[in-house]
Amino acid sequence: MKRVYVNEQWCLGCHLCEYYCAAANSGLADMTKSLKGRKIRPRIQVEGDSSVSFAVSCRHCEDPLCVKGCIAGALSIIEGVIVSDRTKCVGCHTCVLSCPYGCVTDSEEHGIVQKCELCVGNAGKAPACVAGCPNRAIVFEDRGVPAHGELAAQGGAR
Repeated sequence: MKRVYVNEQWCLGCHLCEYYCAAANSGLADMTKSLKGRKIRPRIQVEGDSSVSFAVSCRHCEDPLCVKGCIAGALSIIEGVIVSDRTKCVGCHTCVLSCPYGCVTDSEEHGIVQKCELCVGNAGKAPACVAGCPNRAIVFEDRGVPAHGELAAQGGAR
């Protein structure tokens, strides 16, 4: 399955992926109108400092703790992508606490959570964060999913 991966050595820490993500998930076609005068709430976050930067987004785990922890059934897996049903979310934040990567966050709606859904409505194109990355530090590709024991040996999936 294709997933978003980050090549940290190429990340400039410019945060453009965050802006493209926020705009893509705003429901508005025009980036300026979707972001101007608003606090952005992207589903991808750039972390780091001047020496190393990297983007953090949902890893769409094979055995997702966030889905298991969701008491309302608002998170589910559809064709390998973990998606949220905002109408079912009760704002308990169990999924936020369950995600070991910190990839489930608050949305603009009070108490409702959001997470990367790989821009599933993007008609098969790359997610907005990937398309907007000027240095190609964020990629959308199938690298195969390592077995559980291999994940720790690799230092985590990236």
